[in-house]
Amino acid sequence: MSLKPKVALSSEFLAQLAKLPSSIHTKVLKWAIGFQTNPTSSGTNYENIKDARDPNLKSVRVDGDWRGIVFKPSSGDVYVLLYVGPHDEAYRWAENRKLTINPVTGAMQLITLEHVKEHAPASEVTQPAEPALTSAVQAAPPLFTALDDRELMSLGVPQELLGPVRSIASDTELDAMQDRLPVEAYEGLFLLAAGDTVSQVLTARESRIDKVVDTEDFATALNTPESQSRFVVVDDENLAAILNAPLVQWRIFLHPSQRKLAEGDRSGPVRVLGGAGTGKTVLAMHRAKWLAENRSSDAQKVLFTTFTRNLATDIEQNLRTLCSAATLEKLEIRNLDAWVHGFMRSNKLEHRIVYERQQDGPRQAWEAALAVKDSSLDLPENFYEQELEKVILAQGITTLDEYRKARRTGRGVLLSRAKRDAVWPVFDEYRGQLASRKLKEVDDAYREVTSMLDADNSLAPTYSAIVVDETQDFGPQALRLLRAMISEGPNDLFFVGDGHQRIYSRHRAAMSKCGIDIRGRSRKLYINYRTTDEIRRKAVALLEGVEVDDLDDGQDESGRYRSLTHGPAPVEVQVVGMEEAGEKVREFLHQWPKAEDGQSPHSYCVVASSEKSRDTLALLLQKAGERTVTITAQSNHTEEQDVVHMATMHRAKGLEFDYVAVVAPGSYVGEQSEDSNRRQLLYVALTRAKRGAILVLC
Repeated sequence: MSLKPKVALSSEFLAQLAKLPSSIHTKVLKWAIGFQTNPTSSGTNYENIKDARDPNLKSVRVDGDWRGIVFKPSSGDVYVLLYVGPHDEAYRWAENRKLTINPVTGAMQLITLEHVKEHAPASEVTQPAEPALTSAVQAAPPLFTALDDRELMSLGVPQELLGPVRSIASDTELDAMQDRLPVEAYEGLFLLAAGDTVSQVLTARESRIDKVVDTEDFATALNTPESQSRFVVVDDENLAAILNAPLVQWRIFLHPSQRKLAEGDRSGPVRVLGGAGTGKTVLAMHRAKWLAENRSSDAQKVLFTTFTRNLATDIEQNLRTLCSAATLEKLEIRNLDAWVHGFMRSNKLEHRIVYERQQDGPRQAWEAALAVKDSSLDLPENFYEQELEKVILAQGITTLDEYRKARRTGRGVLLSRAKRDAVWPVFDEYRGQLASRKLKEVDDAYREVTSMLDADNSLAPTYSAIVVDETQDFGPQALRLLRAMISEGPNDLFFVGDGHQRIYSRHRAAMSKCGIDIRGRSRKLYINYRTTDEIRRKAVALLEGVEVDDLDDGQDESGRYRSLTHGPAPVEVQVVGMEEAGEKVREFLHQWPKAEDGQSPHSYCVVASSEKSRDTLALLLQKAGERTVTITAQSNHTEEQDVVHMATMHRAKGLEFDYVAVVAPGSYVGEQSEDSNRRQLLYVALTRAKRGAILVLC
């Protein structure tokens, strides 16, 4: 008995489907479901496309003048829906497209052949083209002249595009060709231009290029991670769900580097770095899904944790669109503070955790502690609070003897043993005052729970794995707790984070110093899917001079990140007062064209530096006739449409909108800004924008 033909959808087909008017959308859905059921039906009339560069591309009548473009090979049982549109438009689209298999990586690639001449066979190493001359001045030499065909194709460059790629002589020319290249090829080429070798790129990707590739076997090609980043195989069960759900590309397609990290076994903890918009949270969600479905028994769960309640709620909502009910049963999604709170309650620990020291109870405890300080030391009061944060709590110091030996790197004030002995009573008194009020600092709560788990690991729920988002916002005690929550072993801990976005943690933490060994299991994501390159560049420029760590005692850099989309550069304006800021924001909100028919309305957010500024701006916009909704710790309201979302910089973390207006004091930028945390807040705020942004300084 012959197997049923395999039907796949391309990402371009789904993107086009999302743009269709509702009147034709329903007809296309009906046609696609019928086509998937039996693509060889006698009722399906495959028409040749005149002048098409790929004879395997056929036209199929959908309804009236509407046509679907389908890949129908001369042999084999793979059919791919590539495009849908009016007759003439669909034919024009198909003329210069070709679906091919990369002879080195084995990946299926849809390419545009505009102005491309047939290239020499892959076995013949291409010689560099002669440099062009412009105005009698020799142009810059091509960037990739030293590489042979096989090396370029191993990065993902299609054989048919080797010639144009060899002519690229600058980053600008590479960017201009980006939309014609598979995403893995573009990434590989810009990493080469930044100084990496082919071997380094392939090693980071965990790619093997020693296999024999059958360039006619499309069924096998569909199984590669590169192919699955742009094609999805459908069956009776998942087709209707994919076609009827709102188009969220990340639910269906993963960048090949993300897919390789999301799936498969790892020998121990993994750390993945990536700038804003590189898909870290998406990767973490897919990793949690894979672990729940493949490495968790009925008695186990995968814990997905992050820093704030808002992010945990948002992640849970997204996982509900990604996972089946059975998979969700094996997932536990909670921010770490909520987990610790629940653990303390279940173990009869009566202390409440202090999240804000300015509240009455902890404030009174701190005032009582300062009353016992040794006045002869002549140390300012803020010294004691910083010493508490950066030394006592960060290092989990509980005794005078431990304090005498503690590292105080970067603290500025040298303390002899005698001075440490004189300083210590303030911290001892503070903890005593908190205890009398049944209160406990967050870091002390983490440390105490860690000690309990180390003494008796049966107290912790049985997790098959823990996935951690926004790792940069967790301090040393939090990382030590995460290590204690699960036994060491394969697939135990999976961390994603970005030091550029550290806006919560009061002190950096090195994973290796917290018992988490990531040697040989550290990876990085470079491609930004959210923001335009213009927004990304503006945000990165705000961090100039800020030292960014890699979450493990090393340094990170942002020079290799790239965005796949382009748009207008963000505008920076200086205003006087909030009323003028509100006027600028309203002008910005109304300058963008409306969403096209069939598309979801654009989303807008105004991000302010404080709750007071946020609420003032909301009132000004409401008086001007705008509908606003405020994002709070309890709800992010991102599902609401045709409103202007209002958020603080902290609350906007992890969210994204089409257009974002950021309003901040002028002291947040330029020479006036000595506080790196403020600039990191601006970085986070600007990178919430996908299409357009403005920075209003007042």
